[in-house]
Amino acid sequence: MSFWRISDILIKSVVIKMIKFAICDDEPYMIREIADQLSAYMAQVRIASYSVNCFSGGQCLLESGEDFDLIFLDIQMEHPDGMETARALRRRGVRSLLVFVTVLKEAVFDVFELQAYDYLVKPLERERFRRTMDRAVKTLDQGTEKQIMIQRGNSWEVVLLSQIVYCEVQGRKLYIHRNDGTVLDYYDRLEAFEHRVDGRFFRCHRSYLVNLAYVRGCRDGQVLLFQGEAIPVSRLREQELTQTLLRYMKERVTDRSGCYRADRTKT
Repeated sequence: MSFWRISDILIKSVVIKMIKFAICDDEPYMIREIADQLSAYMAQVRIASYSVNCFSGGQCLLESGEDFDLIFLDIQMEHPDGMETARALRRRGVRSLLVFVTVLKEAVFDVFELQAYDYLVKPLERERFRRTMDRAVKTLDQGTEKQIMIQRGNSWEVVLLSQIVYCEVQGRKLYIHRNDGTVLDYYDRLEAFEHRVDGRFFRCHRSYLVNLAYVRGCRDGQVLLFQGEAIPVSRLREQELTQTLLRYMKERVTDRSGCYRADRTKT
């Protein structure tokens, strides 16, 4: 069997994955209500490959360190409340779909600053829940993660583009910094790597390539990242980075998906 055939199989195994849900609410009866409606919906649309994790508060969710495709997040909880929890998740670069659950209809005007996917008002209406899930399942299906394969010696590793915060080259080695804090290093040229990724990545410096989804600004010759880090940007590229970042943010708002898909290819 050739290498390309093996890589095809590996990539397919990554794409075909279960949907991971999280429910975060400090009221047990509400967790059961959401879980029951979710179970009924998934049975109705005949999706069997999914998991549901339940959390009694925002801190429990944050401490889990798990990645979820969609999170049902109550707003009115003990510290941290739903808004604070969502801010913490976004600062970490988490791209989960966030569906806020609240008793306050007017809260809708606050949640969308956190790239909320949708909001549900308590008590939950089954038809409203179904419409939200119809959209979410479609979004998750369309947003299938793009990935690349990295060779390290005799082994290969699949890396999701959405997990890459930035890449830097030192000598003959390329270092891929991921959103979970890990760094993957291997022998490659930054130019070659740049041609393998899509339009969410920007060459901010001769030795750095950054994922725009993690950029919160540019100042004094540095690219400021949501994780609190900063990497250099060439003086000649500062203005272009700012303009590219503004276009990128506008495209995400136009998508109205709330999930930071960032999957456009370069033109």
